[in-house]
Amino acid sequence: MLQNYRKIMVAVDGSSEAELAFQKAMNVAMRNDAELLLAHVIDTRAFQSVSSFDGVLAEQATEMAKQTLEGYKEQAKEHGCERVSSVIEYGSPKPLIAKQLPQDHDVDLIMLGATGLNAVERLFIGSVSEYVIRNAACDVLVVRTDLDNKIPVQQDDE
Repeated sequence: MLQNYRKIMVAVDGSSEAELAFQKAMNVAMRNDAELLLAHVIDTRAFQSVSSFDGVLAEQATEMAKQTLEGYKEQAKEHGCERVSSVIEYGSPKPLIAKQLPQDHDVDLIMLGATGLNAVERLFIGSVSEYVIRNAACDVLVVRTDLDNKIPVQQDDE
């Protein structure tokens, strides 16, 4: 008997890693006849460094997230995914992606991109994908490759 996923959540943030996860999530959703949930978390901790919290920053971040999600939704529907929804949440991405959103939306597969953190950053703050793998109650697929299962060539000067 084959495992079928009913609701697949893909965490998107506009990064190239999230784009790879989104591309594969569309294909997995179509193969499983599953709903695709596009999730974007606005990390409110980034605003805490601003001396007086400015609501304009949050509004700008929300507007950018809405535009990003709308673009992803259109692309998914053009690709043939009929059931696509999206959600924007505010707070710490780790617990929201690993626990809160899957519970609230009855998710049975989380797909997300591998992070670009270096070893020192992972040591001190840990990656979102690592946290999700350790703490999610459902299956997690961390995407590292493109649709041809090849590691994308990095464009930076490393």
